[in-house]
Amino acid sequence: MSTEGQRVLERRALRIDQNPDTPVYLFALAAEEINLIADVARIARDEAGKLIGYQRPERRNHVKQILDYLDSGSVLFPNGLILALPDTVHFRSSRGPLTSDGLSTAGTLEIPYPADPDAPRPAWIVDGQQRSLALSRTKNTRMPIPVAAFVTSNLEVQRDQFLRVNTVAPLPSNLVTELLPEVHSAPSPRLAARRMPSALVDMLNQDPESPFHGLIKRASTDEDRRRQAVITDNSLVEAIKESLESPSGVLFPYRNMATGNTDTEGIRRLLIIYWSAVRDVFPEAWGKPPTRSKLMGGVGIRAMGRLMDRVMAQIDPVDPLAGGEARHELSRIAPHCHWTSGTWTELGLAWDDIQNVPKHISALSNFLARAYLAARKDRP
Repeated sequence: MSTEGQRVLERRALRIDQNPDTPVYLFALAAEEINLIADVARIARDEAGKLIGYQRPERRNHVKQILDYLDSGSVLFPNGLILALPDTVHFRSSRGPLTSDGLSTAGTLEIPYPADPDAPRPAWIVDGQQRSLALSRTKNTRMPIPVAAFVTSNLEVQRDQFLRVNTVAPLPSNLVTELLPEVHSAPSPRLAARRMPSALVDMLNQDPESPFHGLIKRASTDEDRRRQAVITDNSLVEAIKESLESPSGVLFPYRNMATGNTDTEGIRRLLIIYWSAVRDVFPEAWGKPPTRSKLMGGVGIRAMGRLMDRVMAQIDPVDPLAGGEARHELSRIAPHCHWTSGTWTELGLAWDDIQNVPKHISALSNFLARAYLAARKDRP
């Protein structure tokens, strides 16, 4: 079926009403039809910094392997796709007493799509991105592909389903981390604990007053900005998460465990004061890639994150002089640090031998804590 500028793809389908607000449909599409109605929502950020999309980039080797199989001859390809359909689709139930068994209803699904191949497509691929790319290029164009689809134009629902269906085959951790603040409920308690830290990292990356402004590498960071972004977001997320969750963490009091509320503005102020002081005390090590500065690597971020709990426990972030006090406290350990050259004598490691592994993170964290406490004792 078609009208001027618009076409309609009709397919026999089963409707399953798991959720009265979000019907699920099971049907089949020819390989060549997937590209007509569905697109990939690539993760990126708009000009205002708002997160758009949720899919990782194309993995060319993976796509090629699938394509080689699809073009190899006799193919069995039960791996289906999950699509998010717009509310413009229409389902017509079949007539007769046997069209429903109480669990599903048979009928015809009508999916409108634009006649112009360059126009935006109505559906989004929630799961099966790499498979869909291979299917769009296969010679076996009429191969029927199983599809499960739900109807929603809500991007939050799509992201939520994207995270849940990709739990078995793990997604890149930085992609999951960046998406977490954008979904209503995290798929697991472990991921739920990373939602607030991830949102704070996003704030630090976008806030012009933050010393991390533009320096954090996230899944949505485009190629041009990746040249400036030198810090992996997961390390900073873990540093903030550790301080938020530990009763001895300096960020722990900012969470009201009874009400579930968090003083995000207070946390923002403290993080900017502390990490601005780190930048000012170690200017030669700030903003460089981890190959040139271990302060910017995961081991440096995690160790200095733990030191934050000790340093900022001495400082009132609301005090106008808090920034100067933080710099003064950090200057106590400056002579002991070798972020870009020299040797960490106490650790028995050259500056570029410390790595982002638990053993080195723990050793460096403990050393900095001892050096800081000793300096405070010697020079109150």
